[in-house]
Amino acid sequence: MPKHYRPAGKKKEGNAARYITRSQAVKYLQVSLSLFRKLCILKGIFPREPKKKIKGNHHTYYHTKDILFLKHEPLLEKFREMRAYEKKIKKAVSKKNRDLAERLLTRKPSYTLDMLIRERYPKFIDALRDLDDCLSMVHLFAALPAVEREKIPVNRVHNCRRLGHEWQAYISRTHRLRKTFISVKGIYYQADIDGQKITWLTPHALQQVLPDDVDYNIMLTFLEFYETLLAFVNFKLYHSINVKYPPILDPRLEALAADLYALSRYFDNRASMTESKATSFSESDGSKDLGKGPNYEESELRLAQLQQQLSSNEPGALMHLVQNAAETDEDDSETRECKTLFKDIKFFLSREVPRESLLFVIPAFGGIVSWEGEGAPFKETDHSITHQIVDRPTQGHKFLSREYVQPQWIYDCVNARILLPVEEYVVGRIPPPHLSPFVDNEVEGYVPEYAETIKRLQAAARKEVLPMPGVGKEDLDDPQNLLVEGVIDRAEAIEAAEKKRKMSVLQKQYHDELKKELRSTQISAASDGNKESVSEHIDTGEDSLPDLSQISKDADSMSKIVMPRKKQKLLKAMEIGKERKQASVDRLKERKRRIEEGKKSEK
Repeated sequence: MPKHYRPAGKKKEGNAARYITRSQAVKYLQVSLSLFRKLCILKGIFPREPKKKIKGNHHTYYHTKDILFLKHEPLLEKFREMRAYEKKIKKAVSKKNRDLAERLLTRKPSYTLDMLIRERYPKFIDALRDLDDCLSMVHLFAALPAVEREKIPVNRVHNCRRLGHEWQAYISRTHRLRKTFISVKGIYYQADIDGQKITWLTPHALQQVLPDDVDYNIMLTFLEFYETLLAFVNFKLYHSINVKYPPILDPRLEALAADLYALSRYFDNRASMTESKATSFSESDGSKDLGKGPNYEESELRLAQLQQQLSSNEPGALMHLVQNAAETDEDDSETRECKTLFKDIKFFLSREVPRESLLFVIPAFGGIVSWEGEGAPFKETDHSITHQIVDRPTQGHKFLSREYVQPQWIYDCVNARILLPVEEYVVGRIPPPHLSPFVDNEVEGYVPEYAETIKRLQAAARKEVLPMPGVGKEDLDDPQNLLVEGVIDRAEAIEAAEKKRKMSVLQKQYHDELKKELRSTQISAASDGNKESVSEHIDTGEDSLPDLSQISKDADSMSKIVMPRKKQKLLKAMEIGKERKQASVDRLKERKRRIEEGKKSEK
């Protein structure tokens, strides 16, 4: 009998027991393929790739434990109950029993995904890590039209829009936005919450066309889960800043499609209510305690002196001071920098600019913004406006007290964290290239010219000293340069210079000994030959030193030979990637050279 013989009917072992095909899983759970796909999406179960595929390469495999996990899911029983209920409704309609059908429709069973959210994300930080796709999907459906043939109802679109605005209002209110970039696909944003970088994509405010080759049922299943997840996250975030969720908005602003501004107004109202309650509570407690104590008049006098020292004389000024001090202690340095970027700057948006994006970005960095239309905080004729964002070549009426800039200036200032000069972004002028903050120029090997200009402006704003053009960071290793730059003091510079001198002396001594040894070996080898040849060998002793580059090449080739085939392919793929990156860098440099030559020829 063979060693691994297993009689028929015995339990399976190995991959045959650990993995199961999709058709077997559907048959085992006794559900349809669409319902099985929906369950897998909601539970987070995905196909696996076993090393040895028992049934062949053309099958989709799942882990057996995952299928058993689905078998005991309460949602599966709920879906079966809903299917049986739909059969009852269909039967009543076919029998033309309208009263029974209407009564059954009013008591149709429903389900929620709350337990699934708590099961998949036991901690809040886990939900934040998985929020990128969720936000991109919600913002995508918020911009789609409601199409009945694709089963995209109006209430789903409105719900996505509401959730997206609630998320943006929190990010803007807490100044958590870090990066933004406008691309062909849409506008990329990146926020930082509890140390987690969350990046999402918002489509442009254009008419969206629904392609026919997309399965919208799968997307709607993902959306159903993501709506519940984002609602949970918004609830947690709003309660972390003591704001009631869901917020109650001004119906007039909602009708004017100014949801984001309505949310900011809601935040302000809630904050003022909290402050007034806290102030009245503290005053009532203080009056009770002071009335009981013997030094009531002295305490009241101290409180009056504190109130006089404040910048404003409003009743809740002391509470404002305490709250601001607490906020400055809680916020990190990056949040404080973002909060004050557009401080004391008033913006006005013209009709042609992307209003929703700028209403989100500008308050997130401390600016005050209004727009053209009803429901705006202030009008275009307000003389306190410092910047007006326009995107058309001509302007009918201009105010001399404000700057007219293109929308790109806002996004470039946000990415650079400084106020860039407005001369390059004036109306009617081609703006500088819009650089992506998600690309590391040092790693890519090519630094655009405008990126270097922004770096110089950042250093000037922070009063830093940068090396001159053509001088790299390695030149700062010289102690004299370090001393000039003020990086180290004089004693450390002298010590570093002494160490460098000793190292150079030892290196020179080693090379001299190596030359002497080489000359002595050549003389002993050529003692029986001609003396002229010996002298020639001595003269060319320095040239006959081993070539280090050749030695390194030989070592690399030897290491490649002894490598396994799998690692050789991996190394080859890495080399191809480096070559492609270098080719793209060379192409960019060549393009830059041609542009400069064209500018010179025009002059």
